[in-house]
Amino acid sequence: MRKIILLVIIGCFTSLTNAQKKVEIDTTKSVVKWTGSNLFKFSKHFGTVNFIKGHIIKSNDVILGGYFEVDMNSIINTDGKYNEQLVSHLKNEDFFDVEKYPIAKIRFVEVVDKNVNTIKVKANLTIKDITNAIEFDITFKVVDGQYEMNSKFIIDRTRWGIDYKSKGMFGSVKDGIISDAIEFEVDLKLVK
Repeated sequence: MRKIILLVIIGCFTSLTNAQKKVEIDTTKSVVKWTGSNLFKFSKHFGTVNFIKGHIIKSNDVILGGYFEVDMNSIINTDGKYNEQLVSHLKNEDFFDVEKYPIAKIRFVEVVDKNVNTIKVKANLTIKDITNAIEFDITFKVVDGQYEMNSKFIIDRTRWGIDYKSKGMFGSVKDGIISDAIEFEVDLKLVK
């Protein structure tokens, strides 16, 4: 009897494991768009950063998990203002310190269906080797046979040790305060 129960458990586990599929993102078509601003949003900068790799785990059309790595050296500024100077500053110790921390990571911890094409994700975001929990919605659709996902969320940069000219830094008031919020829009395209 024990052998039969053990075989049934192994069979169920094997079926569950086999039903899950790891689908890689197309790193040439996937991108993270960022927006930063001063405290009152009178002045904004925006740009992109690229993925090194990433995948989602799904079973049929149900998304179960995901993991992604971002190349912090790929930060660019696309608004045309102070391009080279701004990018250099974002890469130095005041902000992302990319020489020391070249990779940012995000790992899905929990995925819940909201409706037919939207999921709610709880994830761990690691920047500068500091990991914090975040939550966001992802919408998804199929376009020309390719699975596309989109998400928008905002983080408080000070939670990841990025305090340069933060509103909490009283000495920076005279020089202009930079908003603690960084807005992200993530566009993912999965490999067909």
